[in-house]
Amino acid sequence: MNNYFSIPQSLTFLTLLIIGTSCNGQVKKDALQENISKSNIIFVGPQKLVKNLGSLKDKGHNVHCSLQDKAGNLWFGTSGDGVYKYDGYMFTQFTTSNGLNSNTIDCILEDKNGKIWIGTDDGICLYDPSATLRTGDHKFSKIQIALPDDTLRGKYHVWSIMQDKSGKLWFATQVGVYIYDGKSFNFFKVVDDTKDCYAKIEKILEDNAGNFWFGGRCHDGVYRYDGKSITKFDLEKLYQEGPTPRERNWAFPQLQDKNGNIWFSNWDGVYRYDPSDSLRIGSKSFTTFTKKDGLSGNVVARMIEDKKGNIWFGGDGLSRYDPSASLRAAGKSFTRFTSQDGLINNSIWSILEDKTGSIWVGTRNTSLFRYDGKTFTNYTEEGEQPDSLFEDIWNPFGN
Repeated sequence: MNNYFSIPQSLTFLTLLIIGTSCNGQVKKDALQENISKSNIIFVGPQKLVKNLGSLKDKGHNVHCSLQDKAGNLWFGTSGDGVYKYDGYMFTQFTTSNGLNSNTIDCILEDKNGKIWIGTDDGICLYDPSATLRTGDHKFSKIQIALPDDTLRGKYHVWSIMQDKSGKLWFATQVGVYIYDGKSFNFFKVVDDTKDCYAKIEKILEDNAGNFWFGGRCHDGVYRYDGKSITKFDLEKLYQEGPTPRERNWAFPQLQDKNGNIWFSNWDGVYRYDPSDSLRIGSKSFTTFTKKDGLSGNVVARMIEDKKGNIWFGGDGLSRYDPSASLRAAGKSFTRFTSQDGLINNSIWSILEDKTGSIWVGTRNTSLFRYDGKTFTNYTEEGEQPDSLFEDIWNPFGN
């Protein structure tokens, strides 16, 4: 029968082990491992996301991206503390000490083979869970893209990763878009670009018809690739007859909902595009939503559709859009969430619905919250950067 220990109990037990197996104050790692293995203890580690690196120095860091893998684990990428994996009981943190090329994470994706791809501000890393099961090591492999310009072979951001229906991986990076076919990376030119812009294409979406949509803050409008040619959608022209003036012409393609509508966002609100009305490009094929319509704020960085068909918007606040409510009663389709609901930080960078229907929200100050349909629970706490002794105790088997 397994014994379960809380963190204080585990540390107390380990302290006794250290005393019992020490010689002149020196702990032998193999003896510690043997005693722990024989004790048949299951350690209950941190049950919250413990901030202990960059976010302790800079409150501007975020929980920036998230996913749930096929095994049910939740993954959270941060912009300073690396990656955290939550198995429903405890959080495990992965940093550069595990092979990540950076602790600044922008995107994370699980491919059809169960491998985890991570985009950082210094390229791409790959995590293979099957290899971890074989070796017991949590190691991340660094993937090198052969860039077309030798002057850009240094540090570069990977903003987002998408796997298409054929299995190919698409990478939106600071230096352009790349397609990985399982063997090599091939550069895909979306638009002729002479701008010296840090952010190139940042988001890629494949719709149900097999079209690819591209968008980023460096470009005007959004672009659609149908497999043969690229068409530009100029948002400024689309909305010149609309009731709400738009200051920005760029947008992120975010998702296609269950009704087939494609959603875009920028710092002026969101755009809903009806592909079935594409023959009449203009204000009738696009619908705009802003703070005046019920959004928590016009800056929208993340969007998801939940299992019920609601659309969640995160950026300057968190809001939920119920399409069915908009048909029943005008003005009742948006729900805003604030500190009164338990959401302490209103700067939203990540939204995820898990298999149970809970909504996980990542915010500024590297904060993580879970919404159960009624209230938000804080899953973050501040820690201290561990010293070498604590690392040996907490991770007795090494990397």
